[in-house]
Parts: sequence; C-alpha cells; structure tokens
Amino acid sequence: MTKSIAAFQDEHGRVTSWPSNRRRVHQLAVLSHLAAQLDGGRLYSEAELNTFLGEQTTLDDVALLRRELVEGDYLMTDDIEGGASQYWKAGSRPTGAATPPSPQAEAALLKPPVK
Repeated sequence: MTKSIAAFQDEHGRVTSWPSNRRRVHQLAVLSHLAAQLDGGRLYSEAELNTFLGEQTTLDDVALLRRELVEGDYLMTDDIEGGASQYWKAGSRPTGAATPPSPQAEAALLKPPVK
C-alpha cells in the first residue's frame, strides 16, 4: 500500500516534518520519495547528499534522513580514505568512484530496497 506524503510536505513539495515512529509506513513513504529524487548511478559525497536533503526538506536533522536512507536500503555507502563517506542510490552502480565500493557494498547493490 502506497501512503501519501502530502501531509508532510509544503506547497513547494519539500518535506516539512518527520512522521512519528508509530507511523513507520509514512516514514518509508517519505524515504521512498526522497530516494526517487536522487540520480541513479551518481556518486554523492556526504556534503552533496546533505545539500540535496537540505533542498528537499525543511528539517534540521539531515543526519537522521541520511541514516534512515542507508538503514532502509535506499542508499548505499562506503567509507573512503580520510573518514569521508560516499553514497549512491541502491540498485544503481556508481560511476566515477574515486575508490571502488567494498565487497559488502558491492553485494548490497544486488539487494533490493525495503518497501
């Protein structure tokens, strides 16, 4: 069942509130909406992902959204040298990676996102 996220968006389509934990199905709908706005096959730095989330939402906690996108298997991540992270949409092979994804991240590419 697809849930509408209209109640969580402003007139510009930005997500304005995070549904409570009791409304997990609504949280997943918001995450699915955000993930759908990302380019498949593109590699995002953490700063780029934070900027994207800041543009798509009015929420102050982009780290929560980033973590939820990764834990919900909408995004894959791989730490690179220096402690930075790189992210890509699940199910799409990143292009232009500075370093190849780890074997765990590579295997996760084959895992479909949780719906």
